[in-house]
Amino acid sequence: MSSMASSTTFFAPIHDFTRARRTPTTTLPPLPFIKSSFASSKSTFYHPALSLQPSSNFPRLFTKPKTFSVHARAATEKTIYDFPVKDIGRKDVSLSKFKGKILLIVNVASRCFFPGLEILAFPCYQFGMQEPGSNEDIKQFACTQYKSEFPNFDKVDVNEPFTTPVYQFLKSSAGGFLGDLIKWNFEKFLVDKNGKVIERYPPTMSPFQIEVC
Repeated sequence: MSSMASSTTFFAPIHDFTRARRTPTTTLPPLPFIKSSFASSKSTFYHPALSLQPSSNFPRLFTKPKTFSVHARAATEKTIYDFPVKDIGRKDVSLSKFKGKILLIVNVASRCFFPGLEILAFPCYQFGMQEPGSNEDIKQFACTQYKSEFPNFDKVDVNEPFTTPVYQFLKSSAGGFLGDLIKWNFEKFLVDKNGKVIERYPPTMSPFQIEVC
């Protein structure tokens, strides 16, 4: 199985993410959550569909979903590697370092976390105000509370009016049930070894149901 890279990525031309905080534009209700325990690698997480530990609810073998109404569009000439991003420290990062790897790109919030899988994770404040902290707060929270070792990226907007370019690319490559709109944290985009978007999954989709080989 191909390895995935875990992080929070933003593809550019880089926006200025230092602008004043805006009121979240999405008004969907927060996902239900359960009490979490992080005492070991067998911990449970906020929502069953976001858990990255095997359980009786999910098969151990990865199986490809069949009915999520995902409408993949014709591939564009661009790839994910064409979009520069900034890491959590606001330093420029080239995504070409991930060439040859299958990537799972996810918009996440540290208060609704999703540890365990190697991903490219983009913190976002547009859903239920679950990511109110600064980049340093996010980094500290991920490292101390979840022992996160994957690279973290700059906080982004995934929906209008200030959608970051990398998410414009992702959404234009694979529309969802509500069109381009990202519905909530943990919307997932699977990117192949050549930097092309090959599938899009809803927030409730468990990583254990995603076929990556």
